[in-house]
Amino acid sequence: MIAIKKKALEVISKLPDSASMDDIMYQLYVLDKIRKGQEAVKDGKTISVEELKKEMKSW
Repeated sequence: MIAIKKKALEVISKLPDSASMDDIMYQLYVLDKIRKGQEAVKDGKTISVEELKKEMKSW
């Protein structure tokens, strides 16, 4: 968990002083989604492009 906190602080520190709370929250949201995506790839929880195309046709 410490690594996540460190990365969050790093992301926040790179924002301009004029950044709003919404800007900060958005950056942390993106950071979290990237982290979760990387974990999914590492855990093999992905689908092929063909599977995705089939799924999208049902939308």
